[in-house]
Amino acid sequence: MGSDGTIAAAGTRGRVVMLVDNGVVGDSRVQKAARSAAEAGWDVILLGRAPVGQPQSWRLGGAEVRLIPMPDPLTRRRHEFRRAWLRRPLAYPPTGIAAHRTQAIKAWRADLAVRRAALTVAARESGAGRPGGLAWNMLRAEEKLAGLTRRWVGFRNRQLTRARKGRKLDGPWDRAYTLFWQKLRGDGAWRRLEPGLWDFELAYGPVVDELEPDLIHANDFRMIGVGARAKIRAAARGRRIALVWDAHEYLPGVQPWRDNARWLPGNVAHERAYVPYADAAMTVSGGLADLLRREHGLAERPAVVLNAPALAELPADPAEPVPDIRALCGIGPATPLLVYSGVAAAKRGLGVMVEALPRLPGAHVAFVVNKPESAYVQGLVRRAGELGVAERVHLLPYVPHHQVVRFLSGAQVGVIPIQHWPNHEIALITKFFEYSHARLPLVVSDVRTMAETVRETGQGEVFTAEDVPDFVRAVTAVLADPARYRAAYDRPGLLAGWTWEAQAEVLDGVYSRLLPDAPARPAGDRTSDVTPTSVGVGA
Repeated sequence: MGSDGTIAAAGTRGRVVMLVDNGVVGDSRVQKAARSAAEAGWDVILLGRAPVGQPQSWRLGGAEVRLIPMPDPLTRRRHEFRRAWLRRPLAYPPTGIAAHRTQAIKAWRADLAVRRAALTVAARESGAGRPGGLAWNMLRAEEKLAGLTRRWVGFRNRQLTRARKGRKLDGPWDRAYTLFWQKLRGDGAWRRLEPGLWDFELAYGPVVDELEPDLIHANDFRMIGVGARAKIRAAARGRRIALVWDAHEYLPGVQPWRDNARWLPGNVAHERAYVPYADAAMTVSGGLADLLRREHGLAERPAVVLNAPALAELPADPAEPVPDIRALCGIGPATPLLVYSGVAAAKRGLGVMVEALPRLPGAHVAFVVNKPESAYVQGLVRRAGELGVAERVHLLPYVPHHQVVRFLSGAQVGVIPIQHWPNHEIALITKFFEYSHARLPLVVSDVRTMAETVRETGQGEVFTAEDVPDFVRAVTAVLADPARYRAAYDRPGLLAGWTWEAQAEVLDGVYSRLLPDAPARPAGDRTSDVTPTSVGVGA
């Protein structure tokens, strides 16, 4: 937008700068939002964080992606630069010298090994048989010295590791420190509690200012501050920027990403401090929209943009070869197959599926997971062996995203056994929509939003989370009459509303409302045949 308040981006409806705190590649929601906004006529630049020190850029449909190098020295606290003189006086200082000394010792011992080999070869070729003499004795003495030095370096390194582990910012002093700054500064306490947020500002802020956006789309809790501060600076220069906050989860309900008592209070305070600058908000479910409106006193309910798959991601060519999930499991078409697809972690509740197998004769379970070799997944396999059902548990890798729906459709039941965590209660996760487009009957735990949606649509059964007998009941009911649950997908508008194309209409509506002077959307771009359906609190 120009200094006079008019839309400035020539040939487009206006410039949209999207902000995300990751490397973009693994964030399907952000990628779909950028691509669809560009298709709707906006000049979209998506800024993310470069995983390495060099900037990167590429095109995502009509959108431009730029990854910004972001040094993060402020994520380290001051105590991490100090030596623990009282607790670990022999530890290396936290300057990087420990890694240097460790590597130097390895190099020394590698050199000694080569010198030993050379003397051995020389002795063999001279006919002496075994090496000896002054050079050999000096080498053996040096090897003993290298061994003693290696043990000393290892000891000091272990002392440093223990010193670091012994200071996690989670003790009584740290809780008192957090409370002090909360009382003194209120939401401004984030500057003391989570100073690493400034690293994002210092990396992203100048780039946003240079791009002069008409609208900033700030994804989640770290980027709302970057977007709000850019809006404030632009206003001081006489420019108006519209700010959209896209909340992906309920921040007070997340597990802290860092092991200290300051991380969650600091990030919550930061979010509360800058949400009032947002001109509009959007989020991933109706339940979360209602919660955010109450939590932040928003003037209006956030728009709901579901994490639904795009039609382009759904199978278009039935002739394209797709892996056969049943063939990979080594079972025939008549064998009952329960599938879980997604991240494998304890709070996802996968254990209930293994524990239930002895009570589900003939049924098999397929875990399509990101890390089949992880300790958690291997623990499930061991437990299956203890129960005598190991031959009915199958670990499968991910398939390309555009094959997911057809791949999953070979199963008989889609399972989502997640446990009761705040963010599990208030959203429909991506796998819910993938199972639905695969037309799988569902068995889901009684987390609020998903349970209410399944009960309303009739597409599956709900069981009490972590309750094995109730899970067995739900699976038995679905296996007894799967056609009844599949019929729910014939409801007019249900699956059409659970596509990204329907969500893109909502996204474009928010942008258009905030920039009323922007040119109209080009004729023919609108997805007129996609009509969202009204489905419970998750819609």
